[in-house]
Parts: sequence; C-alpha cells; structure tokens
Amino acid sequence: MSKVYGVILASGIGERLGYQIPKQFVKVAGKTLVEHTIEVFERNDQVDDIILVVHPLYYHFMEEILLKNKYTKVVRLLKGGESRFESSYIGIRSIEENDAFVLIHDAVRPLLTQRIIDDCIKALHTYDAVDVAVPAVDTIIQVTEEQTIESIPPRKSMMRGQTPQAFKVELIKRAHLLAHTEEGEVSVTDDCGLILRYNLADVFVVAGEEQNIKITYPEDIFLADKIFQTKSFEVPNGTPLTQLDNKVVVVFGASRGIGESIVHLAQESGARVYGFSRSNGVDIVQAEQVHSTLCDVYKKEGQIDYIINTAGILGMGKIETRDIQEIQREVEVNYMGSLYVVKESIPYLRESKGSLVLFTSSSYTRGRSLYTVYSSTKAAIVNLVQGLAEELLHDEVRVNAVNPERTATPMRFENFGREMEDTLLRPEKVAAATLKVLLSNLTGQVFNIRLDSE
Repeated sequence: MSKVYGVILASGIGERLGYQIPKQFVKVAGKTLVEHTIEVFERNDQVDDIILVVHPLYYHFMEEILLKNKYTKVVRLLKGGESRFESSYIGIRSIEENDAFVLIHDAVRPLLTQRIIDDCIKALHTYDAVDVAVPAVDTIIQVTEEQTIESIPPRKSMMRGQTPQAFKVELIKRAHLLAHTEEGEVSVTDDCGLILRYNLADVFVVAGEEQNIKITYPEDIFLADKIFQTKSFEVPNGTPLTQLDNKVVVVFGASRGIGESIVHLAQESGARVYGFSRSNGVDIVQAEQVHSTLCDVYKKEGQIDYIINTAGILGMGKIETRDIQEIQREVEVNYMGSLYVVKESIPYLRESKGSLVLFTSSSYTRGRSLYTVYSSTKAAIVNLVQGLAEELLHDEVRVNAVNPERTATPMRFENFGREMEDTLLRPEKVAAATLKVLLSNLTGQVFNIRLDSE
C-alpha cells in the first residue's frame, strides 16, 4: 500500500486580499485558514503524513501554530520559494519514497471535504495524475490585449480547477526536474500543467465542490465564515464503542428518548454510566444541582471521562400568544441548562482530557415559525460549542454538537403527534452515533445523524 502525503502550500503573501498578514494566517470561525486546512488532512484516515511549506518570514509564526495544536501527522515544516511552482517542488522533493502518493493543496482552501480527498486517493490507484475541478457555470470568454472577445469556448467543456492535485511521487518529481532544466521561467500555474507540458501522463479529473473555494478577496472571508458557521460533519465511522470500557459517563436528560438509549448502550459497551433527569431529582436549570451531581459522581469514581446533555423541551405557538413563563422555562432548559452543564463539567474533563456532547437541531440554521424559541436556543448551542471548543483547546477537552434528524422520541410525539415511524430515526441509532462522536478526536464540530446514513 502506497504511503499518502499531503503537501499544504502556505507560502503566499495574499496581496489581493489587502490584509497586513498573508491570507493563510487570517482567522475565520475562530482559527486561521491554515489551521482549518491542516485539520481536514488530519481527519482523513488515508493520509499518513502532512508537509507544510510556508513563507520564510512566517516560519516561526507557523511553528507557534503547530505547538499550540498538537497535530499528529505534520512531519515537516519547510520554507517555501518565491513562487508557487518553487514551493511545490520544495514540498515534493522532501518526500523520500518515490512510490508514494502526494496530494498538493492550497492552504487557503480550508473547506476541502473528505470526499474529495478520498476520491483523489482512489483515482491514484488507476491514474498517475489527478486534478479536481467543477463545471464552469458562467460563459468563459477569451479576450485580446485590447480587451475585445477573441473566442467563446463551449461552456460544456470548460471546468474550473481546484486543489488538491494528486500524483504518484515519482511522476511529479520527474515533471519538476524537467522544468528545472529549462532556461527561463516555466509558465504553468499548477502542477498538473507540468504533467501536460511534458506529456508525461493523462490527468484524471475528480469532481470538486462549489464550497471548496480559494480565499482570495475580502468577500471570500465573509463567505467562508458563513459556511463554517453552518458546516456539519458526518459521524466518524469505524469507532469501536468498546473504547468506552471502564470509562465514566454522565448523561443528563437520561430518563427517556435519546438520553435513555445512550445510557443503555454505554452500559452495554462497558462504561460506568450515571444518568440524571428531573425524574431522579436533577434539574439542569438548577446550577447547584448540576454542581453537586457531578461532585458526587467524581467522589465515587475518582474520574469523569465523558458528559452528554440531551435534556430539552419544545414549545409550540406564536411568540405573541405564548405564556412568558413557558418561554422562560424553554430557554432555561435548552440553553441555560447546557451552560450550567458545560461550566460544571470543565474541571473534571480537563483532568481526564475528556469529551462533552450537546444536542442541537436542524432548525439551528434558520429559525422555524411556531417554534422560534426552540430553534433559536439550538442555534445558540452551536455557537456555544464552537466558542467553547476554542477556549478548551489547550486543555485537550473536546466539545461537539450532535444534530439528529427527526427522531422517534416522546418529545416529538407530544409536539407533532404520530408520524410514520419509517421516516424517523430510532433513538438507538442516535445513541450509537452520539457515543462515536464522544470518542472522536474532533472538537468544535456539528455532527449530522441522518436516517439514510450507515
């Protein structure tokens, strides 16, 4: 099996963005663009090592980012050249194995998906060179120096290139060596251009995605921030629940529905589980009850590894006609209760380097009429998770949100009546996915649980 390298090019200066620092170091959604990009490669099970190529003036700045984040796959930090072409060669040249695969990616494309990486690696088992592109949706025109139209190529054959570009290492090294033997500057804009220039191989095209944008202008920063705000992940596959064996798990909202299913499944997986709800005297809107509950569990067990809060209520009706006490109770349970759980959990999870999961809803992306309070509190949960994950990054405490589709729970039946059960998620499936999120090494993310997912 060929080793897979990710070469991330972060050596540009980003003049068109107009910022005082290179665009790869601009913060979006709480992290620099290069951090987001590194994390995409870190999460991919097929990528073995990551090589970073940075601008020499920002080498030490990048070192600080690496020290802060504790990445496991970054093996080299290299000083880049004066052009993308030269920086790419520096990264490729550092790979010793000629039979390896390499994916070369722009640091300022932080919205790359796992699907694209997987498709590139899969294609390399058949082809020697792979590009990523999306269809051109606008008409492409070719102009003269006088800014008049010279030709209009057929749009159906036009595509817009993205990254990563993927190669068998021996091939792309050979292409760069040929380019370095030429006199003068080689006029290609990317590595696939070199393969075509020297007619070394066919270049297969993998389907890209519209959201895999390159941050170039200030407007792109705004767009990326909005995409990150609503970005969701699929639940990680292949996480064995046996990892819960002998771990201490605390579940709030454990008396019914998803919470009850989580308790049963965690127990079956070998965890020592403590479930709490109003039915056994713990109301999460009472901060002192949350405090004393966690304190009692810790005194008994000497550790708390994982905490989950599933507690929530949903009230229906127009804001104008709803009782103010009902609104207040809904906000307290759905949001303030989560805040209390978070605040009281931190000391225990910091000690165990554990994980916390809160629950949101698909309604967080846009307020829903007739249950506006519920959807707005679920949006607040997402922002809470994103901000808290950054606060606790140095403590190695992971915080994520789970976003299940419509689930067959008592709360749903009470508010929407009976629905066709084959259109609803089973609580047991949500429980299994939630525990996998709990065990993942990701933080600050929203995980979708869908009816049609594995």
